Amino acid sequence: MTPLARPGLAGLLLSCGLSVTVTAWADIYQFIGDDGTPHFSDQPTDVRFRLLLRADNAERSQLADRTYLAKSGSTATTQRFEAEISAAALANRIDANLLHAVIQTESSYNPKALSPKGAKGLMQLMPATARRYGVSDPFDAIQNVQAGALHLRELLDFFSGDTELALAAYNAGTAAVLAHGRRIPPFAETIRYVPTVLRSYDFLNRKHRRAQPY
Repeated sequence: MTPLARPGLAGLLLSCGLSVTVTAWADIYQFIGDDGTPHFSDQPTDVRFRLLLRADNAERSQLADRTYLAKSGSTATTQRFEAEISAAALANRIDANLLHAVIQTESSYNPKALSPKGAKGLMQLMPATARRYGVSDPFDAIQNVQAGALHLRELLDFFSGDTELALAAYNAGTAAVLAHGRRIPPFAETIRYVPTVLRSYDFLNRKHRRAQPY
C-alpha cells in the first residue's frame, strides 16, 4: 500500500480525532473552526471549507507529479545532495526517499534556507535540535542531513514506526503529538505538512518503481 492509499488518509483524519465519511478517492476539504479545531469532509457543505487533498486518481496523480517536479526543480537540484542523503539514510535505517520528501517539503533543497522561526538548512533544524545533535553549522549539508535523519529515526522509533506521527512530531514537536493523545495535532500547518511529505514520498517511490527494469 502506498503512503497515500485511502486507508492511510483515513488514518490521518482519524488520528486527528475526527470522523468523516470518505467516498473512495474523494476530494477532502477542511476548515479550521474558531476554537482551532480542524473539520474535514468529502462534501463541502459549509462555505468555509477549502480543498485540502485532491482525489488520487491516475489523472490527478500525474498532475501532482508535474506539480512536484515544478516545485523541486531540475533533477540536478534533487541529486545535488544525493550522497549526503543516501549516507544519512543508510546510517539511520531510513528510506532515502522519505528523507528526500522531508527535505523537499522543508527547504526545497536550499541548504541556506532560514525560516521565520529560526529553522535552518536542508532539514530545517531548530536551534535546540541542532545543539542536541552537536551540529556546529546547520547550513552545512552533511551535518544538517545527518542530524535531521537521526532526529527522524528517533521519532520513528518513539512512535513505533508510525510515519505519520513521526512526521507530525518533526513538524510540531513530540510534546504536541503526546499532548493530543498521540494523534496528529490539530494545527493547520501540521495537518498540511504530513500529507505533503507523504505525497512527495509516494511520488518518489512510484518514480523509483517506474525506473526499475522488468
